[in-house]
Amino acid sequence: MTAPLNVGLLGFGYASATFHAPLIAAVPGLKLAAISSSRPHDVHAAWPDVTVCETPEHLMAKPDIDLVVVATPNNTHAPLAAQALMAGKHVVVDKPFTLNVREARDLIALARQQQRLLSVFQNRRWDGDFMSVQAALAHGGLGRIVHFESHFDRYRPVVPQRWRDSGEPGSGLWFDLGPHLLDQALQLFGLPQALSLDRAQQRDHSRADDWFHAILHYDALRVVLHASALTAHVAPRFTVHGTLGSLVKCGLDTQETALKAGLRPPHADWGMDPNPLRLTLSGPHQALTDSTQACVPGDYTRYYAGIRDAVRQGSPNPIPPEEALKVMQLIELGWVSAQEGRRMTVDWRSEV
Repeated sequence: MTAPLNVGLLGFGYASATFHAPLIAAVPGLKLAAISSSRPHDVHAAWPDVTVCETPEHLMAKPDIDLVVVATPNNTHAPLAAQALMAGKHVVVDKPFTLNVREARDLIALARQQQRLLSVFQNRRWDGDFMSVQAALAHGGLGRIVHFESHFDRYRPVVPQRWRDSGEPGSGLWFDLGPHLLDQALQLFGLPQALSLDRAQQRDHSRADDWFHAILHYDALRVVLHASALTAHVAPRFTVHGTLGSLVKCGLDTQETALKAGLRPPHADWGMDPNPLRLTLSGPHQALTDSTQACVPGDYTRYYAGIRDAVRQGSPNPIPPEEALKVMQLIELGWVSAQEGRRMTVDWRSEV
């Protein structure tokens, strides 16, 4: 029997505790072996059999660690990922990949030099609602898509004391939720011709953007990506209009809520979504008919199963860093667009 891959997790904040640790532990062939954290009691309370390292450097120096997961504040992603690659480890970086395109290109070049796998945790490719919308668009029943709208709205009126809202580089909603929405849009439609972004700080005492509205331009198609921390009555998660009809999906994928509640896959009904797709399609003589379609179950463990197979068997990387680099280009362009108040042309150059 093949020995499992030993995984070391850097940091034990929200992303690590809620997503990475339980997902790694749920995948056969992976072993959550070590976590670096300044709060060892929190780690031991949740994972009593896992070794706790005082610093990332101590964890990366362990010879038995095969894979390092970087789930620390965004402005530490690039330097810690580089250290892990130099230590000979395979590396997963939580989104956003880096703070900018230059850092992303440098990491990709280093991973090639070190001949190690480098991947980015874009888990929302395995949201059940997104996979269902993706399948519906591939089927073609909506005709030519002319408008796609993706909302990630929340109601969090009090600004929390955490790095995500600190105003430091890499904080704010554009860096937090922007990578998810951009990655999903790129999977559906590829790179846009242009991008425009508006950002705002709307909550009292806000130190980072907590609202954004981005438009991706593709010939006649417009893709709208929107997120807000002050939306008590949320908009549909997805709204799609085509020449033959429309699709609306309300409600978020259920996996994050389940993980926050302490449930772990493979729990019964994991990833099941009670909110179906709602379709309005054109029939004979342009008569409109309404119907619903159940969503396929979401499953974030498919990402880490893909990482396991990529390392052990040479299977395709589930999220190649070159794809995450495209997201970073759009993040960076959006920042300039918001600062200068103008539409930015997307000029993709893939060389690293």
